[in-house]
Amino acid sequence: MSMYFDIGDETLWNPSNGAGRLFLRQVEVFEAELKLPSGIGPGKYAGDPDTLAVDPAVYAEFARGLVAWHCRTGHAVITALSEGFVATAVALARRAGIDVELSDMEMPDAGSGHVCGGIQSDVQVPGNPRTTSAAAVAALDTRAREMDRWMAR
Repeated sequence: MSMYFDIGDETLWNPSNGAGRLFLRQVEVFEAELKLPSGIGPGKYAGDPDTLAVDPAVYAEFARGLVAWHCRTGHAVITALSEGFVATAVALARRAGIDVELSDMEMPDAGSGHVCGGIQSDVQVPGNPRTTSAAAVAALDTRAREMDRWMAR
């Protein structure tokens, strides 16, 4: 069995039920963390939990907010716990035609002109010298591209 993440009649992703359920549970966690709706909800077949609709406008805001949040953290454990989900969310956004350019990411809480990696929150003490913001952005982009190759349509 599998799930369907659709925009209209286009299937963006067709994961197994296990992967789909895990992704949806993580969506709920990050909706609460970011205080943003994801735009993922019941699909065209009312009552079918395996068919989900993605609202591209709402999901765009969620994905951009998620990436900005991810880039702000300087905490190694938070980065490790969230990187796979963020990469999957970015891959799904890209499939939906949503522009989530990691190098140009505006940080909503920091005002305009700040790019990904500019102001950090949840910073690990002592600091994590192994990761620079440019390296974090490159790693996330690489991981999102890998996820896109692994995600069935």
